[in-house]
Amino acid sequence: MLSAMKNILIVLAMFIIAFAGYVFIVNRNSVNMTGRQKVLKAIYPLFVWLSKRSDKNAASIAHGKTVPPVSFFSLKTVLTDGTPLDMASLKGKKILLVNTASACGYTGQYEQLQKLYSEYNNQLVIIGFPANDFKEQEKGTNEEIAAFCKQNYGVSFPLAEKSIVVKASNQNNIFQWLTDPAKNGWNNQAPTWNFCKYLVNEEGMLTNYFGPAVEPTSEEMAKAIR
Repeated sequence: MLSAMKNILIVLAMFIIAFAGYVFIVNRNSVNMTGRQKVLKAIYPLFVWLSKRSDKNAASIAHGKTVPPVSFFSLKTVLTDGTPLDMASLKGKKILLVNTASACGYTGQYEQLQKLYSEYNNQLVIIGFPANDFKEQEKGTNEEIAAFCKQNYGVSFPLAEKSIVVKASNQNNIFQWLTDPAKNGWNNQAPTWNFCKYLVNEEGMLTNYFGPAVEPTSEEMAKAIR
């Protein structure tokens, strides 16, 4: 009995050492990350694989062209550095709007979002909307969020100032539009977790919703963008 317990402890210790080494290697270039953030970055592939088994997180909705009752191009937001951004300036490009967080199992998608932004730069704009709405996974200030994303994931796409994206009286005005059929024409799906994605086409029509587990570099996403 004691021998069996000893063997279990040895295996467990070896696993912990190996996992710690893996986390270290994955995060060798990370800057100002907490221990939690480093572990989440390391286990991201496993986290997404498990999440795809959940209909809620892997859900997606596609819709045809519907002229919205309220023009998307009438909306404005403010970026983390205080710069105003008028949606009207984005006419002629597809726009992917994503609610984000820095300490979430899906935070690794920042890297894929940046890759997508670089690949489709001439036809796609990505805007991240940091929010602390789910389990307080975005506690940083606007400045801290912007620095974290740039230093650890090379993010160069716009990040809006931190706000509330779930349905509430003080919901971000962009997400009010994205989740209210009376404004966008058809969709009432609010974010179910961090890293939900909403695609607006060149004419300002909401065409797609993607759950958190739908990866930015997935074929499903590429098909919608193309």
